[in-house]
Amino acid sequence: MRRYGPVPAERAIQLLRQVCHSLSEAESIGLVHRDIKPASIFVCRYGEDVDFVKVLDFGLVKAMHDTEEGSPDLTRENVVRGTPAFIAPEQVLGGAALDGRTDLYATGCVAYWLLTGETVFTATSPMALLLDHAHTAPLPPSAGELSRRLGEVAVDQAWTDTRARAWWAMHRPARA
Repeated sequence: MRRYGPVPAERAIQLLRQVCHSLSEAESIGLVHRDIKPASIFVCRYGEDVDFVKVLDFGLVKAMHDTEEGSPDLTRENVVRGTPAFIAPEQVLGGAALDGRTDLYATGCVAYWLLTGETVFTATSPMALLLDHAHTAPLPPSAGELSRRLGEVAVDQAWTDTRARAWWAMHRPARA
């Protein structure tokens, strides 16, 4: 974002649908990521595929129906887990029963960032960001539903493999 600025809506849709696909897979086996943020979404070339998305950093992953936070070595009581600019309200409020909606809320925050170059909320401190997120009710669609809805968004020009290749050709890092 710092280097190239906000992405075209059609590219954001293509990227976000892949994020939703990964999150849907995690949800299908009962996992919630809990820390979806731009740094957890890696966009790359994968063989001949361009704009291939990998969802990374499953360090805070949790089974949806697990009420325990894990071993004391990995987590501490009364600590908010997640990134303040992208955190879901139920995480801020300490809800133990997190599910796929937690990741969808964060994905929505990432979508806003992709399209605008700004975070949903700006605040003077991480705590103020947490409070902002705690007072905003998220919509509850599943990752599959969000992907379907993104696919229905009318755009002037679809983000195709050809356009993705052209973007990568223009912005390819210099070889070492």
